[in-house]
Amino acid sequence: MPGKTYDILLAEGAAELREAGIDTARLEARWLLAHVAGCQSADLIARGGDPVSDETISAFSDVIARRVTREPLQHILGTTEFYGLDFLSDARALIPRPDSEIVVEAALAHIPEGQPVFVADLGTGSGCLLSAILAHRPEASGEGVEASPEAAALARENLSRLGLSDRASVHDGPWSGWQKWNQADLIISNPPYIVSEEMAGLMPEVRDHDPAAALDGGADGLDAYREIVRLGAAAMKPGAWLVFEIGYDQKESVSGLLEMAGFEAISCLNDLGGNDRAIVAQRPVV
Repeated sequence: MPGKTYDILLAEGAAELREAGIDTARLEARWLLAHVAGCQSADLIARGGDPVSDETISAFSDVIARRVTREPLQHILGTTEFYGLDFLSDARALIPRPDSEIVVEAALAHIPEGQPVFVADLGTGSGCLLSAILAHRPEASGEGVEASPEAAALARENLSRLGLSDRASVHDGPWSGWQKWNQADLIISNPPYIVSEEMAGLMPEVRDHDPAAALDGGADGLDAYREIVRLGAAAMKPGAWLVFEIGYDQKESVSGLLEMAGFEAISCLNDLGGNDRAIVAQRPVV
């Protein structure tokens, strides 16, 4: 009796994911099947009527079961794409997400091409922001600052696999103890900004699998911004730029912190969904 075909297996997996409340069930099932089959998702069209090996059926069952528990797809696949680059992704750091790409674009707009600028990424996590910037500014160098040893290790792995280790390093420790504030031409950060009491209501993929320390921004979500703005105002070199990722409702609050600290040229950019997502400000030249 013929075994299951790829089409049947895909349909069964998609049904399980749909039952678990995953909106993009068929798309994710296709990615997961391609992952365990060792092929591209487009290849599954040609293989649709072919029988699937018992080994692949078992592996597919395992990854579907993991996704049903709302383990992030990116953790199961082990990688994710961000700004055209492929990053390792696991529970050590936040998953790079498309909304953050506008933060990279905001930073690149203030880094002249062909200039040997120094860029810092505070709370670098996976290293995705720093890596994307350096990949598009080959004359630049940079340093990620990361308090979590596990996340710092992941950032180093990503910088290495992207061929950027010769232009980037990772500082182990909090940004409060980092000593290069006055050397950076641009500082970028996606700090924790979720209001503490809202943590429990996050999607399970985020709440249960992203590091809480990288999410929880305190009672009003602004603790990290206050600290970075205070440190930056005291130590950043004149004319240097500060670029933040922010929550959709934090434009006025973060802009106010920057203005009170004396930063200038404050502007905000929206993500693809039209939400406020990036704030840019400059330390006064004089």
